[in-house]
Amino acid sequence: MPIRGRTVFLASIVAVAGLMPQFSQAADDMLRVYMDHARVLKLDRPVSKVIVGNAQVADATVADPKTIVLTGRAFGTTNIVLLDADGNAIVDERVLVSIDEGNTVRVYRQTDRSVLSCTPNCEQHAQQTNTTSAPAATQ
Repeated sequence: MPIRGRTVFLASIVAVAGLMPQFSQAADDMLRVYMDHARVLKLDRPVSKVIVGNAQVADATVADPKTIVLTGRAFGTTNIVLLDADGNAIVDERVLVSIDEGNTVRVYRQTDRSVLSCTPNCEQHAQQTNTTSAPAATQ
């Protein structure tokens, strides 16, 4: 490879490597909560209005004017907006609801997959079944 080609190649690697922290930082900027768990959000001023983008994914409860309890309801992402009495945004964040990976077991049966949460007893949280199959023969 000529020197000029190596320089362009190395510059491309450096440019891509420089972008990687931005991608991981974007994921880290989300509020994270586990499904069926609660997370307490302490605020610096009283909240007047709580808006959750998708209440099926996460729920927010006002414990007191400066404390919000965010609960994960289902896997997915949504957002939460907290407004003060003047209508100014105190919080405007994306919320990621996921499973606590530390206490899960995955069971694979050919193309089917089940995820079990084992704290302390194993319960099924997700199941993925391969629905593509050969058509049945007809006579």
